[in-house]
Amino acid sequence: MPQPKTNAMRILTGAGVKYDTHAYENKGEAIDGVSVAHMLGLPPEKIYKTLVTQGASREYFVFVIPAAEELDLKKAAQAVGEKNVEMIHVKDINRVTGYLRGGCSPVGMKKQFRTVLHTSCEDLPTILVSAGKIGQQVELAPQDLISLIGAHTADIVK
Repeated sequence: MPQPKTNAMRILTGAGVKYDTHAYENKGEAIDGVSVAHMLGLPPEKIYKTLVTQGASREYFVFVIPAAEELDLKKAAQAVGEKNVEMIHVKDINRVTGYLRGGCSPVGMKKQFRTVLHTSCEDLPTILVSAGKIGQQVELAPQDLISLIGAHTADIVK
């Protein structure tokens, strides 16, 4: 039985972006990206997680990195021209993005925040990011994602 389209999927479809969907079993709880990769039978390098930060300017920034990697806050701040950035509190994710922890997509947030993808995406024909709901991922060309959300790439992991 096909899953209903998420807002992120509707945006991708509306923009004419080619994508595939992948679903995995869950109980509505956040699952780390490496576990998602194993559940989908895919290499962890293809799964990217979406992290939301706030800079010294109080502006929000989104960073999309490989699931097994850790965001380097200094590099991330440099990538967006901030003095520093900090991860937002889990309790603030829904208020800021409109998404729940574990289902945060770089596509279709309440507001399009400045977004940076890790440079490793440039070496892959496709990557998977959350479709905006726990248990659903979208697979698309990194360049399509970058173009759609006006992102850029930088070395932002430890």
